[in-house]
Amino acid sequence: MSHFQGNPFDKVKQQTNIDPNDIHKVANSVKNADFSDEKTVRDLVQQLATMADKPISKSKEDRIVETITKNNMPMDMDTLNEMLKR
Repeated sequence: MSHFQGNPFDKVKQQTNIDPNDIHKVANSVKNADFSDEKTVRDLVQQLATMADKPISKSKEDRIVETITKNNMPMDMDTLNEMLKR
């Protein structure tokens, strides 16, 4: 039996307290976003941190923005999780 039963947005809401409607709004707002633009990426990072009610340090925000704008996003979740923990 799969451990991914049910709506994945329900699991996100349980773990992060982020409303699935908010996730859809953010997703729609970035459909055509320029992820090489620092301001666009910084605004998105700040918006997501606020939605998750997780404060983010300036240095962590800078690392995330630099990683995204330079198109160096990790392709696996383990690497991404490690980057976010720093």
